[in-house]
Amino acid sequence: MPPRQDDDLTRCVEELRAALTLHDITLPSLHVDLLTFAGAYAPAAGLVSLGNCNTATARALTAVLREAAAL
Repeated sequence: MPPRQDDDLTRCVEELRAALTLHDITLPSLHVDLLTFAGAYAPAAGLVSLGNCNTATARALTAVLREAAAL
């Protein structure tokens, strides 16, 4: 049986949160967008809400992304 969409989305959010934590970055509003489940789109594609963050977090995220892009 294929994984349910909500299981896959939840796993995705958990993996993203864990990856961000490795860099001491926290997105407090990171979650599965529940409105994803209200639609009937094919193929099913869920949304992850990154939410809001303060400027210090945005700068830390920017630095990590720039460092990764340089590899």
